[in-house]
Amino acid sequence: MTTSCKNCPLRKKECFMPFSAQELSFMETFKSGELSVDAKTTIQIEGAKTPHLYTVLSGMGLRYKTLENGRRQVINFLMPGDFVGLQAGVMGEAGHSVETATPMVLCTFQRQDLWRLFQSHPSRAYDLVWLAASEEAFLGQSLATVGQRTGVERVAWALLKLYERLDHRGLTKGNSVALPFRQQDLADALGLSLVHTNKTLSQLRSRRVADWSNGALTILDREKLQNSAMMDVEGMEQRPLI
Repeated sequence: MTTSCKNCPLRKKECFMPFSAQELSFMETFKSGELSVDAKTTIQIEGAKTPHLYTVLSGMGLRYKTLENGRRQVINFLMPGDFVGLQAGVMGEAGHSVETATPMVLCTFQRQDLWRLFQSHPSRAYDLVWLAASEEAFLGQSLATVGQRTGVERVAWALLKLYERLDHRGLTKGNSVALPFRQQDLADALGLSLVHTNKTLSQLRSRRVADWSNGALTILDREKLQNSAMMDVEGMEQRPLI
């Protein structure tokens, strides 16, 4: 059964901004349905035109670009509450591909209704601008990481970022969280080889800093991980939910 916006489990999360009654009523009409897909499913293909926009209701995935020689750059990791397809919705075609890492349920919206959102609900339109700006800011951090951090610093930064994002969504248990991605996915995000990534993860594990194994990430020493990543822990900032 399709989840009503009124009963959306994501709206109960502290990390998402609350809806006004008017916004909630509009979102009930803006949402066109739900899509359930298996793991390893491509839901958006780079260069393709898509009639849909999505919000991840449950599950995880990743965004990536592929070069002509087949090499891949992971741009970001998708988690519940993330919005998918805005670039394609505005520019006409997708600038990157999206693949699921786990079974995923997505709220679907019609691309043709996007202008209706901007016309009738400027506050919701501003939320889309906020999400786009947030994505741009994250890409800047990622570029600085790939360009200036060492291998150990990159991996530590990525693990801490992933943990924080999942923690803000209330998905952690103690100091652990399910992390269903592959080491190759992390390597493709950080511009490292799989061998280098594996060795770095082993180094962090042997130093009792962090352990990513068997589909779970455990932070063993947060302060050491922060120092290894050369970053401060960011406080939780409420974000819009479309």
